[in-house]
Amino acid sequence: MSSGTELAPDVGGEQERRRDDAAAVPRNAPRKPTVTATENPHAVRIRDVLLVALTVSTGSVDAISWLGLGKVFSAFMTGNIVFLGFRAGDAAGPSVPHVLAAVLAFACGAALAARLVRHTQGDGEVWPRNVTLALAAALVAQATFAILWAAVGGDPSAGVGDLLIALSALAMGMQTTAIYSLGVRALFTTAATATLAVLMGDVAGWSQSRGERGRLFAAIVGLFAGAAIGAALIVHAHTWAPLFPLATTALVVVTAGLAFKGPRTRRIRESNPPVQPKHADQQTRTKPSASLVAQPFNP
Repeated sequence: MSSGTELAPDVGGEQERRRDDAAAVPRNAPRKPTVTATENPHAVRIRDVLLVALTVSTGSVDAISWLGLGKVFSAFMTGNIVFLGFRAGDAAGPSVPHVLAAVLAFACGAALAARLVRHTQGDGEVWPRNVTLALAAALVAQATFAILWAAVGGDPSAGVGDLLIALSALAMGMQTTAIYSLGVRALFTTAATATLAVLMGDVAGWSQSRGERGRLFAAIVGLFAGAAIGAALIVHAHTWAPLFPLATTALVVVTAGLAFKGPRTRRIRESNPPVQPKHADQQTRTKPSASLVAQPFNP
């Protein structure tokens, strides 16, 4: 055999090796996730406290809206849509303009917040900066509500009442979408239906941590407490009642702005190496590099 023949590339052998490599990975083998996220415990604790604080604020907002603005909800849209059904069926219910003002303003607020937070989902942040910005925008609507409420002495006319309902529902729509973008299981801060259902599912045996059950339970208690505080303020300090949810939301925005900034609040990520096809002659396994595992968060 000539030397030229010996130096020629073994095209057939290379193709055979590629077929062997492809066959080394079974077609029905489960695909490994490239990334699994373990959340930063310190940041998660702060987040959970802020979420519960927002549920307290929401409870008081709905109490003020229901008791002071014609029995219409600012946050609980399920109830408002049911009220529209009542009126469509010729049953008694809240004023249709009031209810429509709440529903439409809530939808607008949700859409506006969605524009702010649409690029933050899945970016690894426990509480992205845009979520704080969306809550700050909701805070502006709440502040406008409080000023207008005080200006009319907490006794608005029908037209001013519609505007107040719209402002309050606008803020709640923004808050709902902003919190939803965090991806926290069954916790929206403006409704307790899913939260209660999932909590009972966990108690009945769903495999969730004690910390997560505690978070859901705290949210339900917070909503109750907020409603009780809002009702008490309407009865005993009618003109100044909106200041409580305003101050609570402001505290959340300020705390979030200070606590969630920079890379130190990112989730801890642990990466798995991709599955590599093995040649029939390869006997060693590739171990994941220690550099791929992020270090724990140390505040």
